[in-house]
Amino acid sequence: MNAIDVVKASLAAVETGRVMEYEESLTEDMVFAGPVPQPIGKLEFVALQSALVMAMPDWKFNATDFKQMGDKVTAMLQITGTQTGELSLPMPGLPRLPPTGKHVSIPAQLTTFTVINNKIFRVEADADPKAGVPGILSQLGVPMPQM
Repeated sequence: MNAIDVVKASLAAVETGRVMEYEESLTEDMVFAGPVPQPIGKLEFVALQSALVMAMPDWKFNATDFKQMGDKVTAMLQITGTQTGELSLPMPGLPRLPPTGKHVSIPAQLTTFTVINNKIFRVEADADPKAGVPGILSQLGVPMPQM
């Protein structure tokens, strides 16, 4: 399996709620950096993704333009979803948000995945306030807590 296939399989696991498969696609020391207040590790990242998909069962990354250079894969991710379930993010200072029925569509964002031994070691995206968790919360009407 090449690195692009690893990333595609991981994204598909998230979109379909296969949390165990998704978790297994990440290294134990995996790091996510970018559109979060500070970089987070594997457990926090899996909890964050799980909470988002539970709140938005139609969650899609809408990934396009995959490119591989060595152990790095880049792709454009344009997240969409409709919040039909309660949103309870594992982040300090955020309230539980009952279902709003609101559809979110954040701007496309270049995301870089580092793949080592067929597992994702690092995920990094620009810290655009209109994308990622801040963009999703903004579209749902929830302000990001000040860190």
